[in-house]
Amino acid sequence: MSTGHDGGDRYAALRTRAIESLLIEKGLLSEAAVDVVVEAYGSDIGPLHGARVVARAWTDPAFKARLLEDATAAARELDVGGFVSEYVRAVENTDRQHNLVVCTLCSCYPWGLLGLPPTWYKSPEYRSRAVREPRAVLREFGVDLAPETEIRIWDSSADLRYIVLPQRPEGTDDLAEDELAALVTRESMIGTGLVQAPAS
Repeated sequence: MSTGHDGGDRYAALRTRAIESLLIEKGLLSEAAVDVVVEAYGSDIGPLHGARVVARAWTDPAFKARLLEDATAAARELDVGGFVSEYVRAVENTDRQHNLVVCTLCSCYPWGLLGLPPTWYKSPEYRSRAVREPRAVLREFGVDLAPETEIRIWDSSADLRYIVLPQRPEGTDDLAEDELAALVTRESMIGTGLVQAPAS
């Protein structure tokens, strides 16, 4: 995406650090606790849980049907869920429809599936432009869709969050589920990216 909101990113980072410092100073939070949460959602969990869900849906049609019917329950079958992922809906990308997730009010996001939200997801620029000019925003992320492809915007809230089930790339029929999961990116599960086949 364009760098027009870099100033907002810096402001958000400074504000977050100030709040964190204040909570630590008041004894309400320890630096070690912050590190544990950041490490868990940034590295250990990250988008790995969501990628496992996507890969299973690509390889198991019955699971895919359950995922599209009730994503929360289907994810729990893989022991995936947790923090702010209690109510999740999966929306499927197809040749005719591309889905894009945003939270126009704040930054509601399924942490238990996708890990920490990227900074750009929380920026006012993304939150407004994704709704007003989604095709232009997607192009900035390197996603250039055919003119006939419909773009659907899904607005997350505190009550319901979304995960995009991206299209499985061609040429991956011989890959195992864990190999497929390794191809899935956080951006592809938000809708700002496409899953690419591994280089031959």
